[in-house]
Amino acid sequence: MKIKSILCISALALGAGLMTPLTQVQAATYVGVRIGQPPPPRYEVVPRPRYGYVWAPGYWRWNGYRHVWVSGAWMRARPGYRYVPPRWEQGPRGDWRMRPYRWDR
Repeated sequence: MKIKSILCISALALGAGLMTPLTQVQAATYVGVRIGQPPPPRYEVVPRPRYGYVWAPGYWRWNGYRHVWVSGAWMRARPGYRYVPPRWEQGPRGDWRMRPYRWDR
């Protein structure tokens, strides 16, 4: 009798578990580091245009301790796309976020 009731309860629990919808649970952890406003951009002399390349201007990158200047460079052009340089944007709470470069159609 005891084994029969254990099997019955196990079967009910298993059935109830199978009846619940399967959902994905994602845990996200965000670490915010408050850094100061990046310095104003440095002005670079842009070299003469090169066929098949676009000029990617320099920008300030946060290295974990301070802002470091990354000099501009030529990037191979992607036909049909427009280069959008990286930029700093101020968030709604006053924090600064780096938006990496991208290619837009």
